[in-house]
Amino acid sequence: MTNQAARTPSLSSRLVKRLLLALYRWKGWNLVDLNPVPRRCVILGAPHTTNWDFIFFLGTAIRVGIEPCFMGKHSLFRWPMARFMYDMGGIAVDRRARDRNYVDQVVAEYARRDDLALVIAPEGTRGAISEWKSGFYHIALSAGVPIVPAWVDHATMDSGVGPAIEPSGDYGADLRRIAQFYYSVMPAHPKLAVLYRQAGLLPAASA
Repeated sequence: MTNQAARTPSLSSRLVKRLLLALYRWKGWNLVDLNPVPRRCVILGAPHTTNWDFIFFLGTAIRVGIEPCFMGKHSLFRWPMARFMYDMGGIAVDRRARDRNYVDQVVAEYARRDDLALVIAPEGTRGAISEWKSGFYHIALSAGVPIVPAWVDHATMDSGVGPAIEPSGDYGADLRRIAQFYYSVMPAHPKLAVLYRQAGLLPAASA
């Protein structure tokens, strides 16, 4: 493991995490679907509609016994925030690096750790999108770890964690498997329509 992963978290980060977990319990999400989560995996957080999503995925991950991680800009991991960001599960990514792209940087982090459950919002934004970004897939494939689709519906306060999917190297086929899972639990969610069209489960949107 990295030194950041092995050391004892600071008091401030422990207090913040307790506060976030208290908010998770206060919101009252119903975990209606829960599959085993591997110690090393990429967890998809979808649909990404609000900043509450981070608290949900933090609470759910800890509830199933794992410490979730996330990617962040390298500039956020400088003094005085560096230790706090690492303690909260952050992985610094330098998108300016010319020798390695962000996928390579995260894959290298998997190689250094025994446990790494990385939460990624494949939409990349809470706003409108035209397709899911494929970075999550390349990370999982290169690191040799499964993809775990997780979901939250703020309208019903239901949520769940789906079965782990091993990437085969065929992005189109695997994306369809992921989309089929989300369609089975949230077929009518408007934010996921882009994924369903991208995977061929819905007809393409008219121009």
